[in-house]
Amino acid sequence: MPEAVPEPGPEAVPEPPGPADPAPLGVDRTPTGVAEVDARLARLADADHLGTSGHLEVYEDVHQGLRDTLTALDRRPGPTPPGPRPPSAT
Repeated sequence: MPEAVPEPGPEAVPEPPGPADPAPLGVDRTPTGVAEVDARLARLADADHLGTSGHLEVYEDVHQGLRDTLTALDRRPGPTPPGPRPPSAT
């Protein structure tokens, strides 16, 4: 008598993957040498531990901080530009 072959039954359908846990993106941040800018860029690492919904707050904070740093550059006194030269007495 031939061996009975089991009829194929419903196969287990794998569950679709759910949202992934927050994980670092592994993006390197090269120091600029400007302490204020480097501190702002280091803040981007905070987004690595947040869900996607929390990224916007970090990005907006960093963006505003970088804008403030650039704006402050315009307010800092720089070297005094050379004034007009007196006519030479020849």
